[in-house]
Amino acid sequence: MRIESIKVYQVLLPVKGGAYRMASDTVQILDSTLVEVTTEDGLSGWGETCPVGPVYQPQHALGARAAIAEIAPGLVGEDTASMRRLAKRMDERLNGHNYAKAALDIAFLDLAGLRLGVPVSTLLGGALTDRVPSYYSTIVGAPDETARIAVDKVKAGYPRLQIKIGGRDLEQDVATVHKVWEAVGFKARIAVDANRGLTAAAALHIDRLCQAIPFVFEQPCNTMEEVASLKGRVTHPVYLDENTEDLNAVLRAVSSGIADGFGLKVTRLGGLTKMVTVRDLCAIRSLPHSCDDAWGGDVIAAACVHLAATVEPSRFEGAWIAQEYIEGHTDPVSPVVIENGHICVPQMPGLGVKPERSRLKAPVATFGG
Repeated sequence: MRIESIKVYQVLLPVKGGAYRMASDTVQILDSTLVEVTTEDGLSGWGETCPVGPVYQPQHALGARAAIAEIAPGLVGEDTASMRRLAKRMDERLNGHNYAKAALDIAFLDLAGLRLGVPVSTLLGGALTDRVPSYYSTIVGAPDETARIAVDKVKAGYPRLQIKIGGRDLEQDVATVHKVWEAVGFKARIAVDANRGLTAAAALHIDRLCQAIPFVFEQPCNTMEEVASLKGRVTHPVYLDENTEDLNAVLRAVSSGIADGFGLKVTRLGGLTKMVTVRDLCAIRSLPHSCDDAWGGDVIAAACVHLAATVEPSRFEGAWIAQEYIEGHTDPVSPVVIENGHICVPQMPGLGVKPERSRLKAPVATFGG
C-alpha cells in the first residue's frame, strides 16, 4: 500500500518537578516531533523523535522538522511493503540526520505491524519476554538528595540506577557515588553517567577514589579517543553512549574494544531497523546494552520497549523512558508505563499506542494527501 500523506506534529513536554540537569546542559521543556504516515487505505503509523535540547547531541527539534520536510515529499506515493526501499529513498533525499529519519522508520514499522496484525517486536525478530526492566536516571544533584532518591527508586522496584555526575567539583561527584552506594549497595546495579562531562584525568581520579564500588562508567569523556585512552587504566567497565552517533561508530567501538557496553538511543542511530543491526553486533561480542531514547512520549517509549523485548535478557541493561519526568500521555487509552521498575511490552498490532488527536495541536506540516 502506498503512502498518501505524512503529517508532522509538535508536542511540548515540560519537565515534571523542575529542571533536568546533566553535565552538559539543563532543560526545562522538551520539544518532541510526532509523524503520522497514512496510506491510501486510511491506515496510519506513528513515529517520534525528541532531542534533549540542542547541546546534548548534534541534534535539535527544529532540525528534526526541517530534515523531515526535506525527506517527506519524496516518500509520498512510495509503497510501504519494502523497509529497505523506504530507507534508500530517505537517504536519497537527505544525507545524515538519522534522528529525523528514525521517526519515519518507526512509523513505517508501526504501519507494517498494523497491516500484518503483529506487534513491532515480532517484526524485529520476536520478543523474548513480555516485561522488560527499566532503570531510573537521576539528575546531577546534591549527594545526600541523590542517595535519598536512589533509595526511593529501589523501593519502587527499579533494578538499575543511572547516577548523573559532571559539570561541577570532583569532590561532589565522588561524594555522590559513595552516598548512593552506602544507601543502596547491591540492591540495584549502578551506572555512573558523566554525559561527556569529564576530562580523562578527572575520570581517572573518580575511578580511583571509588575503586571499591561496583559500577559501570558511562560516557565519562567527550570523544571516543579520550574514552579509548582510559582503557587499561580504569578498574570499572566503560560504556559508550553519546559517541555512538551511527552504525560505523558502534562498529568501530566493538571492533577496537573501546567499550565494555553501550547506552543506545533508538533515534540517534536512525530508528529500529538500524538498532536491530546494533543489537546483533552486541550479541556477537556479548556486549551488554540498553534500549533507550533521549526523551519523548508514548510513541518513542513503545518503540524502545518493543526493541528491548528482543534483546537477550542476560545482556540487557534496561529501557529508559521519560515517563517519570513528564505529565500525562499522548495515548491515554494504552499508555506505556513503568510499574515496579518494569514495563509491559505492548501486545497489540504495531507499536500498540496511538496518540489521541484531541491532545495534539494542528499539524505544523503536511505532505501529500
